[in-house]
Amino acid sequence: MTQTTSRSYALLGLGPMGAPMARRLLAFAPHLTVWNRTAAKTEPLAALGARAAMTPAEAASDVVLTVLPDLEQVDSLLGGPDGLLAGWDAKGISSPVLVVHGTVSPVAVAGFAERLKARGVTVLDAPVSGGTMGAEDGTLSIMVGGDAGAANDLEPAFQSMGTTVRYLGPSGSGELAKACNQIVVAATVTAVSEAMLLARQGGLDVNVVLELLRGGLADSAVLRQKGQRWVEDNFDGGGSANNQLKDLGFIAEVAQARGLDLALSGTVRDLFADMVAQGDGALDHTGIHRSLARRALSAN
Repeated sequence: MTQTTSRSYALLGLGPMGAPMARRLLAFAPHLTVWNRTAAKTEPLAALGARAAMTPAEAASDVVLTVLPDLEQVDSLLGGPDGLLAGWDAKGISSPVLVVHGTVSPVAVAGFAERLKARGVTVLDAPVSGGTMGAEDGTLSIMVGGDAGAANDLEPAFQSMGTTVRYLGPSGSGELAKACNQIVVAATVTAVSEAMLLARQGGLDVNVVLELLRGGLADSAVLRQKGQRWVEDNFDGGGSANNQLKDLGFIAEVAQARGLDLALSGTVRDLFADMVAQGDGALDHTGIHRSLARRALSAN
């Protein structure tokens, strides 16, 4: 895809999701600026033609996309002489767009957008789903909330990173859609973990069970992308249980605000809270299998 806009772009946060998203975005915005708190992570992208910035202020562009774990990290990039606000002012960028790609609180991001609107900054919440594989392949689902005009203007940029890009409504709507997504992801990971635990304890070949699940109604992206984790009992790396628990907390927050009792989500949240409390928070969320196994054995 060739660049279709004269606006400048930057992507901040080059973790497991941000780095491949930046590589995809480079095809749309070949003069992309990148920044990461650990500067060495900018080097592979610089080798591909991206411009590496030393500070958020230096990275300040017409459109700044952030791929960070929570809103606190995004907020920390704004202030001070090295912050985005100073950078936008210094460069004369009067109407920047700040995109929050991380999974954050729908309630908090709406307040964040309102606060920055007074500074002339338009905030779009645009969380993504599809995991690192989707980020690498450019097949993410991107759920967009905020100003409709800004969302429409940035759709070509989003399409360079995802195949399903949808505008949901005002600020917080994208994150609300992601909360719905995370209910399904967390519950699926937990359900597959229980199924594999039962299969293994029952003496079944878990490779065959995985094949059967993938071939029937139980199939899912979770099974296709992460099925071997249960077979190999390898839960290192990946999307952490810490982040899964964070997301489940946002779900509880927004459900309470709307007077909803989401029983399944509450149960799954408690299970992930146990997993994190047991010291396994850095594991991939599929590692809930270990927590469930310990729970099952302690019941005997």
